[in-house]
Amino acid sequence: MSHPQTTTPGQRPGVRRYVVASLVGNALEWYDFFLYATASAVVFGSLFFPAGTDPLVGTMAAFAGFAVGFAARPLGGIIFGHIGDRLGRKRSLVLTLSIMGISTALMGLLPTYNQVGLLAPALLIVLRVLQGVAAGGEWGGGVLLISENANASRRGMLSAFSQGGISLGFVLSSLAFYLAQLMPGPQFMLWGWRLPFIASVVLLGVGAYIRFKLPESKEFTKTRESRPQHRIAALDALRAHPREILVAMGLRVAENGGSYIFLSFSIVYGVHVGVDKGLLLMAVAVSMLASFGTYIFFGYLSDRIGRRPVYALGAVGMGVMAFPFFALIDSNAPAVVILAFFIANGLCHGAMIGTQPAFFHELFSAEVRYSGMAIAHEVAAVFAGGFAPLIATALLLNFNSSVPVSLYLIGMVLVTLIAVAASGRKKHNRQPIATGQPAQVRS
Repeated sequence: MSHPQTTTPGQRPGVRRYVVASLVGNALEWYDFFLYATASAVVFGSLFFPAGTDPLVGTMAAFAGFAVGFAARPLGGIIFGHIGDRLGRKRSLVLTLSIMGISTALMGLLPTYNQVGLLAPALLIVLRVLQGVAAGGEWGGGVLLISENANASRRGMLSAFSQGGISLGFVLSSLAFYLAQLMPGPQFMLWGWRLPFIASVVLLGVGAYIRFKLPESKEFTKTRESRPQHRIAALDALRAHPREILVAMGLRVAENGGSYIFLSFSIVYGVHVGVDKGLLLMAVAVSMLASFGTYIFFGYLSDRIGRRPVYALGAVGMGVMAFPFFALIDSNAPAVVILAFFIANGLCHGAMIGTQPAFFHELFSAEVRYSGMAIAHEVAAVFAGGFAPLIATALLLNFNSSVPVSLYLIGMVLVTLIAVAASGRKKHNRQPIATGQPAQVRS
């Protein structure tokens, strides 16, 4: 059953154009960001953070650098949220893509620890911080390109395409490393691992061109004159929507933390229990490729039955999957391992992340929407996704068991379920900044 269209036929190609631009731009930018996550589990531990004979120790150091990138994301959210709310979504997104692409390409040119000592990990961390700053400003703008140009009746489905770009970015990064690993081991460790990073230069040119040609979002243009240019957008967002920011942060805990356990730590765990690394990377890529479709489906479902039920379904599913996921990996059977990743990533995580763009959009008023979404999304990413692989690896190192990791995952799910419940008690009479209308929540 389709909803009647309220836009004119001439507007529809414009909406499609925003969808394509957000999808492609997000895929290219998150390809860059996820490269570090994959490399942390595959090569960075031995090349940049050697630490004795236990490979888990070096991997923990690499994941610490991974967490540093997340710590920089709130700064990027504040900076580019302000630019996006005051000067325009498009300008902010071109800047984030440029910073991300250049930082990633430079990672592929870095000397290793054996060549320059401590300077190698120091330079890697600096570039990771720049990646984090760029990523912090990317998500909110990529979502708003679609959500601010889509009909409310189709906002969930169309906005989910922006998340589809994230899944494609992860697929591209995992596939790049999978193909690079087909090289002989010594060549891969010497220079083959660099190729996926250096390729970012080409992707940067494509993504920047697409975004530069894009018109500004309709909602931003409509409220441009009412925006208080002299004020800091992040402070306005905190004053106008403190409750909504806390709710959105809580919604992120299981979605973001769980995803990095399933996507990054799972590779470390699989290798630890004897599963072939190539199989694990392939399973991640297959599950994330399938996730593109599930994101759109769950976004569509949220248009029909509401954001909260779909989001809660994903969180509960993730909690139920906490123990079976690692048991399925322990089987070391290719079909079973792939099934584990599909259920965890495509279904459990997919229900949350596919619903999230429209859910977050409807929590904030237009004048500070970019900043409000970015603050909540990126601050939560620090303590949820940023530390999840590090904490999970530490638990595995200390207990040599997946049980504590599963309990940790269930704890994150409980936090998110509390946030889902709290989102239903939003105050609809809150006055927004300047002259915009109160945000409407499809709960």
